[in-house]
Amino acid sequence: MTPTHLAYIVSAALFAVGLKRMSSPATARQGNLLSAVGMLVAVVFTLARAGLDYRWIAVGVAAGSLVGIVTALKVQMTSMPEMVALFNGSGGLASLLVGWAEFNGQPGPHAVPFLVAVVLTILIGGVTFTGSVIAWGKLSGKVYSGPVTFPGQQVVNGVFLLAVVTLGVLFCVQFGGGGTWRLMGPNTYIYLFVFGAQLLGVMAVIAIGGADMPVVISLLNSYSGLAACAAGFVIDSSILVVAGAFVGASGLILTSIMCKAMNRSLANVLFGGFGVADSSSGGGTEQGEAQAASAQDAYYVLEAAQSIAFVPGYGMAAAQAQHAVRELGDLLEANGAEVQFAVHPVAGRMPGHMNVLLAEANVSYEKFIEMDDINPIIESVDVCVVIGANDVVNPAARDDASSSIYGMPIIEVDRARNVFVLKRSMASGFAGISNPLFYKANTKMIFGDAKATIETLVEEFKAS
Repeated sequence: MTPTHLAYIVSAALFAVGLKRMSSPATARQGNLLSAVGMLVAVVFTLARAGLDYRWIAVGVAAGSLVGIVTALKVQMTSMPEMVALFNGSGGLASLLVGWAEFNGQPGPHAVPFLVAVVLTILIGGVTFTGSVIAWGKLSGKVYSGPVTFPGQQVVNGVFLLAVVTLGVLFCVQFGGGGTWRLMGPNTYIYLFVFGAQLLGVMAVIAIGGADMPVVISLLNSYSGLAACAAGFVIDSSILVVAGAFVGASGLILTSIMCKAMNRSLANVLFGGFGVADSSSGGGTEQGEAQAASAQDAYYVLEAAQSIAFVPGYGMAAAQAQHAVRELGDLLEANGAEVQFAVHPVAGRMPGHMNVLLAEANVSYEKFIEMDDINPIIESVDVCVVIGANDVVNPAARDDASSSIYGMPIIEVDRARNVFVLKRSMASGFAGISNPLFYKANTKMIFGDAKATIETLVEEFKAS
C-alpha cells in the first residue's frame, strides 16, 4: 500500500467520523473541523504526486482562497441560502468540466465504463450548475420566486430527459470499444450533451416554488456530491468517489427529512408546483381584524409569563435580530421564565438556517426544541413569540383542506395561551398564501422591524 492510498483511507475515516459528529448541534463544529482536516490530507497527498504543473494549481488555490475569504467577509447571514446555492452550482460546474476535459485529454478507444462516468458527470454536473443558479435567482429575488409552469410541462420535461439520456447512450455506444461507425463527432456530442444537461437543470427548477427552496437546496447539494463521485470514476480517484458519495448520500437523507417535515414526497416537490402565490388559499375564509399591539404591551405579558417559546423564521434573519433575541431570552430566564426556541425543520430558506443563526448568537443547544416535542405541550406555553415565521406556523396547513400547504406539519403556536407575531406587515410568506393565525383571538401583531421590537423589549426589562 502506497502512502497516498494510506492517506486516502485516513481521509475517508475522517469524513465518516466528521459526518457523524455533524449530526448533532453540540458536536457539529468538531465534525466540520475533522472533515476539513480529512480533505486537507487528501489534497496534500494528491498534489504530492509527480508530474503535476504546480503553477496552474497555485493559481487555482489563490483564486479559490480569494473567493472564499471575500465571501466569508461580505456575505450576510440573510444571504447564506443564496451563497450555498451558488457553491452547489460551482461544484456541479467543476465536475462537468473535469469530465469534459478528461474525455478530450484521453486518446481513444475508450472503455464503456469510462464513457458512462463521463456522461453521468456532465449530466449531473450540468443539472446542478444551472439548477443552482436558478435557485440562487429565486432566493435573491432576481428571478420570480414562484413556480414557472405551462401546459404539458411535465410531458415536455420527460421527453427532454429521455432525449438527453438517449444522446448519452448513443455517445457511449459509438465511442466505446473502438468502433468506426459515427453519427456525430465527439465534440458535437459533448456540446449537445452539455447544453442539454444545463437546459434540463433550468427546466427542473423553474417549476418549483420559493417555499420549496430548503428542499431544492438540499437536493442540489446531493447532486453536487453525486457529480463529484462520478468525476472520481472519470479520473480514477478513490477519495473523490468516497467524498462525493458521502455528500450525495447525506444530501439525499437531508432531502428526505425536509420532505417529511413538509408531509410531501420528493416527486410532489419536483412536480407539484407548490408555492404558487394565491392570497385566497390557506385560510381565505377566516378573515377578520388583526389585533395590533406595541412592544410595551408585549412586555407586560412577557414579564408575567412562566414559559416562553420563540419561533424564528426568515424574518429574524432579514432583520438580523438573532443577537437581540438571545439577549431577550437571557433576561426572561433571569426573570424566572422557562425559555425555549422552537425551530421548524424548513424554517428559513435553507436546511438548518435558523439553527445556524441562533448558534451564531450563542444560544445554547439545550434550549432548542423540535416541532414534534413542542406541539404536545404547546397549550401549556404562556407566550409564543413568532419572529418573522409565516408558513411554518400557518394553521391552514392543519385546518383548511383547500390550502396548498394542507397536511404540512407546523408548529401549532395558535394553541398557546398568547401569541405575539413580529412582522413588518400582513403580507403572506414565501408560499404566497394568507395566514389565519393573524386573526386568532389569542394573537397580537407587533408591526415593524423585528430587531427594533426585540431591542425595545430588552430595554424595558433592563429598566424594570
